Amino acid sequence: MMLAENVVELTIASQLEFIDLVTTLTDNITSMVGFDEESAYWINMAVRESVANAVEHGNKYDTQKSVDIRFTIGVDALRVTVRDHGEGFDPATLPDPLDPNNLLNPAGRGILYMRTFMDGVDYERHPEGGMIVSMSKRRAPKQPIPDLSEGDHKHDAVGN
Repeated sequence: MMLAENVVELTIASQLEFIDLVTTLTDNITSMVGFDEESAYWINMAVRESVANAVEHGNKYDTQKSVDIRFTIGVDALRVTVRDHGEGFDPATLPDPLDPNNLLNPAGRGILYMRTFMDGVDYERHPEGGMIVSMSKRRAPKQPIPDLSEGDHKHDAVGN
């Protein structure tokens, strides 16, 4: 039987104050689906960066514009999309933050973080305006718990 994907959507005004709400939701979702603490931390950082970029660079803090966040919980991966309603951008035009000439330039760091922390990051222009950042993180399959009730594996409380 194929399991359906679960979707959680949140729309916020273009205000940085709402990022804490998004990160709380991200923490709850990553915990619920079983990501380990370190992976959950990095996913949260990537989502935080993407939403901050949407508010600051995409919507330019225009509170009349929203940021749409969508979490899609699949069997093997978590996918997160963040959409702004700004003018859009071409990620290829951003300076490489790892270039020695740009080491002190903060531009492009958020995208570098997203690409580093997630398994996949894609950008596309929305047909009605704005940008969509799509990120994914694969989940490790749950390991079966070994059955220690049979054979030589039986031990008392102190391992005898």
